[in-house]
Amino acid sequence: MELKENQAALILQASAEGEITVDVQALNLQGFASALCHALAMKLMNDEQLQGELMDMLEAEEKPEKPAD
Repeated sequence: MELKENQAALILQASAEGEITVDVQALNLQGFASALCHALAMKLMNDEQLQGELMDMLEAEEKPEKPAD
């Protein structure tokens, strides 16, 4: 994927041990999109409440829905 000058991307990588790393890629590292991605990356890595909420969401998606009565 090639990024445009006004774009940035968060790249999430999962290790075999379940560790997640976050990287930011951008052509313009001083632009708004890059700054926003860096802020999101910091929030993902440092906010334990957000991490818990994300894990809860993922676990909820993995559970089959119960049929309605």
